[in-house]
Amino acid sequence: MRIIYSYQGKEEVKDFNTTEVIIGRPKESVRIDLDLTPDMTVSRPHARVWIEYGQACIEDLGSMQRTRVNGQPIKGKKILQAGDSILIGETTITVEILPVEATTVEIDTAVEIDPYDTQEDPYKTRFDPADARPIEQITLVMDASIPAFVPADTLSTDTDRRLNLFYDLPLQFAAETRLDSLLQLIVERVVDVIAGARRGALLVKDRLTDKLALKAHWPVGAPAVSRGLARRSMEKRKSLIWPPPPQEAEADAMMTDSFIGSIEEYGIESAMYAPLLWKDEVLGVVCVDNCESCGAFTADDLRLLQAVAHHAAIAVANLQLQAELRRDTERLANLLKLVSPQVAERLKHYRGRLRPGGEFRDATILFSDIRGFTNLSATMNPQDVTDMLEDYFERLVPIVFKHHGTIDKFVGDAILAVFGSPDTDDHQYIHAVEAALDMQQAMQEVNARREAEEKHTGEIGIGIHCGEVVHGLIGTSDRMEFTVIGDTVNRASRYCDGAKGGEVLISPELHQQVWDQITAEPTTIDTKHEGTLTAYRVKKIKQRN
Repeated sequence: MRIIYSYQGKEEVKDFNTTEVIIGRPKESVRIDLDLTPDMTVSRPHARVWIEYGQACIEDLGSMQRTRVNGQPIKGKKILQAGDSILIGETTITVEILPVEATTVEIDTAVEIDPYDTQEDPYKTRFDPADARPIEQITLVMDASIPAFVPADTLSTDTDRRLNLFYDLPLQFAAETRLDSLLQLIVERVVDVIAGARRGALLVKDRLTDKLALKAHWPVGAPAVSRGLARRSMEKRKSLIWPPPPQEAEADAMMTDSFIGSIEEYGIESAMYAPLLWKDEVLGVVCVDNCESCGAFTADDLRLLQAVAHHAAIAVANLQLQAELRRDTERLANLLKLVSPQVAERLKHYRGRLRPGGEFRDATILFSDIRGFTNLSATMNPQDVTDMLEDYFERLVPIVFKHHGTIDKFVGDAILAVFGSPDTDDHQYIHAVEAALDMQQAMQEVNARREAEEKHTGEIGIGIHCGEVVHGLIGTSDRMEFTVIGDTVNRASRYCDGAKGGEVLISPELHQQVWDQITAEPTTIDTKHEGTLTAYRVKKIKQRN
């Protein structure tokens, strides 16, 4: 992949031998492949470019200024066309896919090779002399990487047609990355191969609702599927041919008027259904039928359909596993963005399934909030607001990590940080206070720079409280986050609300833990629900011996 980028009239070109490139400005614990510094309007990170099915694609990674293609902001995945102009911050980018150079290997058949001559390389593989034939004796060369599919109408026997299907399906599984197109191909091939089959369908069971979703059918139009036959095949875990022999039909409890009616509605003369089984789980069902007087399907037809069902089950199970892995990867990636480097390193090596669940833990909660931010932002344009928050957060967040804390979440201009979770910390109380004082110092430094640049400034109030919380992965299996909940969190928010700009207020419970390590003065704050609360205004950390 080649990326051509231009900033302030200076154009540069960079080639990549990977299929994915992360674009942005450097940031700790975030991989950046294309660094667009000194363009300070570029986020950390900003966008991702990758190659998929031979096409270049791009997506925005939650940047402040958005990623624009041909002047339009993109949402989600965008397939790039040749010549598309991409704007990242104030840098213009174009993407080119580099051709793969062909490599030709020539063999000199005139050179006599002793297959047992291994003096040059003692580890050279020994060959059977019978295999050392001249290359001219090779009469047929086939590319093993492509399917050997032969059109059904050119095959002479049913056996040839069935073997043709089996030869190709494994390679199709390996080559096809989209399940829907693969399953559609399977259904079409089955209808083509099985004599008398005129229609086919493949249904997959939803794990949560147990409903059957139609994933593929042939021909185009309204599918002909008997839910009764599909359910019967899945519940009994058996492949079946309909209609059954007369003696079985008379004793079959499913042969009701409504069941017969559904068969007649689709004009089904004969049908076969086979369950998709994988590791003792029924994933769905595949079926074929005919609507003409072609005679009943045979036992060989049913065996072929069952074999195809096994192939389809593998595809469905593989896709479901990949989807679960993607969800876990996304959850883990979201967690890594908000935890300290120490915790991030531990989570990177986590090998279990990420599942919702929490436990009680003593933790220290720090809330910081920009005073008067709502009124201040009303006088600013959106870009200035986001630039201001980025300036502050980029200084404040590393301070939390430095003192062994974790960012639980951002709420607008507020930061919720946790100390003592998810890893225990015997010094969590003083670490939280140290972080708060360092954050206030950092705010003064950032504000001094912003004032020199004639930009808007703000001050933060910080409140800290400690106590028991529930911490862990909270939410559903599809959407969860590592967070803390409980009254301790709410109380910390009250102390933050009571802190003035530049102040750090702590609760009496926290003061009891750090009284001998800090200099603080008592005060009170008024709250809406709890009334007047005692607090301590932290001045400094005492010199340690």
